[in-house]
Amino acid sequence: MNGEPVDSDGGSGPDDSEFNWDEYLEENGATSVPHHAFKHVDQSLQTGLSPGMKLEVSVKGDPEAFWVATIITTCGQLLLLRYEGYLDDRRADFWCDIMTADLHPIGWSRQQGRTVRPPEGVREKHENWEALLEKVLSEACSAPANLLEGPHRGKNPLDLLAPGSTVELQDPEDAGAVWGAVIEENIGGRLRLRYAGTEGLTHKQAGLWIFYLHPFLHSQGWGKEHGCTLTPPAALRGLRSEAEWDEVRQRMDTQPQEGAITEELFRDRPAIAAHCFTEGMKLEAVDPAAPFCIGPATITKVFSEQYFLVEIDDLREDAGLRKHGPSFLCHRDSPGIFPVQWSLKNGVQLSPPPGYQGQDFDWADYLKQCEAEAAPQHCFPTEQSDHCFKESMKLEAVNPLSPEHIHVATVTKVRGQHIWLRLEGLKQPISEVIVHVDSMDIFPVSWCETNGYSLRHPRKPPVQKQRKIAVVQPAKHRTLPRPTPPEALKQQVNSQSENAGQGNGKYCCPKIYFNHRCFSGPYLNKGRIAELPQCVGPGNCVLVLKEVLTLLINAAYKPSRVLRELQLDEEARWHGQGEVLKAKYKGKSYRATVEIVRTADRVAEFCRKTCIKLECCPNLFGPRMVLEQCSENCSVLTKTKYTHYYGKKKTKRVGRPPGGHTNLEGGMKRRGRKRKRRKHYFVHKKKRSSASLDSTPAGSPQGSCEDEEDLDEVDSLSEDSSSEPQDEQLGDSELSERKSQPPSPSPSPSLSPSPAATPRPSRRRRKGRSPSYSDDENQPPSPKSSRGEVPQKLHLDSSPLEWSVTDVVRFIRSTDCAPLARIFMDQEIDGQALLLLTLPTVQECMDLKLGPAIKLCHHIERVKLAFYQQFAS
Repeated sequence: MNGEPVDSDGGSGPDDSEFNWDEYLEENGATSVPHHAFKHVDQSLQTGLSPGMKLEVSVKGDPEAFWVATIITTCGQLLLLRYEGYLDDRRADFWCDIMTADLHPIGWSRQQGRTVRPPEGVREKHENWEALLEKVLSEACSAPANLLEGPHRGKNPLDLLAPGSTVELQDPEDAGAVWGAVIEENIGGRLRLRYAGTEGLTHKQAGLWIFYLHPFLHSQGWGKEHGCTLTPPAALRGLRSEAEWDEVRQRMDTQPQEGAITEELFRDRPAIAAHCFTEGMKLEAVDPAAPFCIGPATITKVFSEQYFLVEIDDLREDAGLRKHGPSFLCHRDSPGIFPVQWSLKNGVQLSPPPGYQGQDFDWADYLKQCEAEAAPQHCFPTEQSDHCFKESMKLEAVNPLSPEHIHVATVTKVRGQHIWLRLEGLKQPISEVIVHVDSMDIFPVSWCETNGYSLRHPRKPPVQKQRKIAVVQPAKHRTLPRPTPPEALKQQVNSQSENAGQGNGKYCCPKIYFNHRCFSGPYLNKGRIAELPQCVGPGNCVLVLKEVLTLLINAAYKPSRVLRELQLDEEARWHGQGEVLKAKYKGKSYRATVEIVRTADRVAEFCRKTCIKLECCPNLFGPRMVLEQCSENCSVLTKTKYTHYYGKKKTKRVGRPPGGHTNLEGGMKRRGRKRKRRKHYFVHKKKRSSASLDSTPAGSPQGSCEDEEDLDEVDSLSEDSSSEPQDEQLGDSELSERKSQPPSPSPSPSLSPSPAATPRPSRRRRKGRSPSYSDDENQPPSPKSSRGEVPQKLHLDSSPLEWSVTDVVRFIRSTDCAPLARIFMDQEIDGQALLLLTLPTVQECMDLKLGPAIKLCHHIERVKLAFYQQFAS
């Protein structure tokens, strides 16, 4: 505490806007601590008026009379009220604005001599309504008067803690002493205070930061009511003479009390329970002023049933006198105090007291040396572990050496109710900070941003600033829904250093227009396209086109699907520059490398080819503006017709149907794409019976769980593209060739017959069968057998109860649901778990659509049936 505060990195200064929590979490693969884990923040957001409170309100239709009403719901400054006497009848509930309605606390009418009379509906229900009124007046929980009338009515409790207001603080080392302080700043309930009498002083002890729910913070006059003395903190006494402090004390005594801040404001904080500690007891403790280690401590004084003083042990001597370590005021539930041996039991290093002689600290020897006893376990509250903090989670935390700074923090260790935090954005690293999970010095991510406060964050590598090239020109009355942050543009410009100087040349992209009247295809949302700016550019080709593609991804029904369509092919056609684009869908983040042309002469072709990839009109975006009629005559298409045609195209592997959108270059092949085929809407669905599914060889593309589009996207993007089955990685031409050939009862000449191979007409290599099971479908089908007959039963070589996760994955990969094998591997589903799966469980736990779930459960039921027939007996 005596050293200078460890300052943070300058990254939280003028360039504070560069930090984005979402990007930071994504880049680090981390998660944030849930917001509900911060109880003090939740309490600070609550209003002073809560459901169940009662008040007096003027009666509708009888403005001279008042009656009691109960608060049912609050919504900002609006209250939903119900007259007393209606019980559970909601028909007479009514809304009122606290700023305009005539509302008063319970008992106000009688004090003011006003008429108290219920509305007609209550009089009909209760003949003896006077008795009802007397009962309510004696038992009711009245709403606070300062929130219903006067200059502070309708205000949030935090609004009452305004700069300039006066409060009182208990001395951090003496429970019987208080001193006044003035609020200088209120940041979301976190108050910057300056002690009374320290005006003009720059000493760091003259002020402090404290959250308004701290147990040592009170309203003005609290000390006098509880018999406390007005004494400045010990750290301040030497800054002024005793006469000067007496003068300050007199000003505090004569200062009128403010009505805005009362103890009612702090009612949400828990009551302080009685303790059973005695003087001289030993324990383990963390110094709140420097919470970096745990060390032995002693209870040096007991003030009352609620408070006692703890001192960190220091065995050093100065001029023959023993030095005193830092001390701090505690109560039974104070954080940072532990029973003896807590560190040993929780695997935490205990720091020996300064001056301790010996290599290894041992509590038994230390207690014997000090002739002291350890505080019993029952003196400490029961330690709960039902919190949401886990290692590697991110949050925002106060720097204890520089309390005005809040830093990005990472949870590095969790032990019971305490966590260890590593602060980011420091010029000089400090030890990990030990805090309680209920500490009021930690906050959820984005708390600083929400409250307009500077957050200290890790500094990004410095980049040379250059002028921006791309300029986005929004259309009239249209706004950019998801603009790229300026800092992202800076990084993009600097990443194109070889192009940055070519503002007017072959690297300069013309304006790219969004022609929202053109056909948007099956992927893009026409309404979102209409909200895009009229054009982007001119500017650097890579920069402008990257901005265009980002806008298109964000305008999609499923951004991850469009990103997959745009990702770089193995056979790059453009020989341009790879750029990483991102997409978010259903709370998940995706990224893929997209190739973008670098020169202006290829921009028009690039835009057209990209439109064809997205199966929209080739003029949807590009350097040409479509004013009235599109040259592609795309207005004749609808989503349904287009999807129908698209399904036929995928099934037959031919170009677009005649008479349709012939200019979309639908016949262009995309070989080498590691992706599964798209769901076939409206095309021959009834012909795909269970027989055709079961008779399909393992890994066949004919039954590849086409409905599982979300899984396809995860596999094909950057998250994991290596886990797809081998058959799924073949080219589109091979898939087309297989699909176009009908099933034949005779084996293919290209395949040598074997007992374990089912004859198929297609020319491809068969994947190996699993050794743990075999089908009875290994005989060639009869020429008379129909595609709709029931599949033959499954024969298992081993009991599913003995299957490992690998065996289950091998079985799933042998079915037509092979793409789902990765889910079984990720969720570690073994044979026993497989037999417990049902359709609702599969849909809920695997997040599958109905079609893939039914198909998967069909194979699971086959395993169950074979298990019961072969092994259940």
